[in-house]
Amino acid sequence: MTLSVGVLMDPIGAIKVAKDTTLALLLEAQRRGHALHYLEQGDLALRDGTPWARIAPLQVRDDPGDWFTLGQAQWRPLRELDLVLMRKDPPVDQQFVYDTMVLEAAQRDGVRVLNDPRALRDCNEKLFALAFPQCIAPTLVSRDAGELRRFTAEHGEVVLKPLDGMGGRGIFRVKAGDSNLNSMLETLLGGDAHGVGRQLVVAQKYIAEISAGDKRILVVDGEPVPYALARIPQGDEFRGNLAAGGRGVGIPLSERDRWIAAQVAPELRRRGLLFVGLDVIGDYLTEINITSPTCVRELDAQFGLNIAGRLFDVIERQATGNRTA
Repeated sequence: MTLSVGVLMDPIGAIKVAKDTTLALLLEAQRRGHALHYLEQGDLALRDGTPWARIAPLQVRDDPGDWFTLGQAQWRPLRELDLVLMRKDPPVDQQFVYDTMVLEAAQRDGVRVLNDPRALRDCNEKLFALAFPQCIAPTLVSRDAGELRRFTAEHGEVVLKPLDGMGGRGIFRVKAGDSNLNSMLETLLGGDAHGVGRQLVVAQKYIAEISAGDKRILVVDGEPVPYALARIPQGDEFRGNLAAGGRGVGIPLSERDRWIAAQVAPELRRRGLLFVGLDVIGDYLTEINITSPTCVRELDAQFGLNIAGRLFDVIERQATGNRTA
C-alpha cells in the first residue's frame, strides 16, 4: 500500500547527507513508493481544534550535492497524512512540547506518529534510562549543589550533564576535589554552586570503558539491530559523541547489550516507541534516545544493512493491521 508520509525535521538543507538518519528513512520510504511531505517546527497549527500543517511535497536523492527538491507548501489538515515522522532534534523545550500536543491531536484523527508524541513528551532521554535501575551506573539527578558534590566525592570521578542537551554539549568530566567543580555546577545548575539551582543536573559515575566507545544500539519495535556503533573518543576528548569528534566503529552486540535491550523493550512497545537508540558504555545503559535517533547510515555502510527498511517493514505491517507479535 502507498502511504502519505510527512517528516517534521530541522531544515533539510543543513543536514549532512552521508550521516543523516532522517534522510535514510526518507530514501527508503520513497523507494517503496510512498509519497513524501516536508514540514518544520513552525509549520504546525490548530484550527478550531483540528491539527493543520503547512506541508510541501518532497523528493529526496542520495547525492551530497543535490539531495532534495521541495514543491509548493500549502496549509492542509494533518489528517491527510498517514504517517508523520517526528524527527526534530532536541532541545525538548516548551515549543517542542506544544508540537507534541498538536501531533497528539493528529493521532486522534487517525494519523500515525513515530515516535508516539505522548512518549516524546513524557520520556526525557536521560531520565527515562533511570526507569531501568538494573541497567544503569550509579546516578544522581538533583538541583542541590551540595548533594552533587557529595555524590562526586562518593564515587571519585563523575560525568555531569544537563537534561536537555544533545551531541555531547554541556557535558563535564570531573574528579572529587577538582577546583573547577563549583564553576561547572554554577554553569549547569543556573545558580549558586553552594545552594539549590534552577535546573536539574544529571551526575553519573564515570565509566572508564568509555575508552572503548559509547555504543549506540538501535532498537526497532523492541528488537535490537545486531550491531552497535561504538563512538570512540579521540585524542584528549572523553566524549564519544560523533558531534564531538568521536570515531564510529561498528561492533556486534554483546550478551550484556542484548540483555539491556530485552529489559527495555517491553516498556518501549507499551509507550509506542518504535524507533529508539540506546546508549551503552561498558555494561551500563546511560541514555535512551527517542527524539531523533541516529547512526543508521554508519551501520548500514559498515555491515550492508538496511535499518530503515526494517523499520518500514514494521510501519507497513502495522498500517495494514497485520502486526505480528
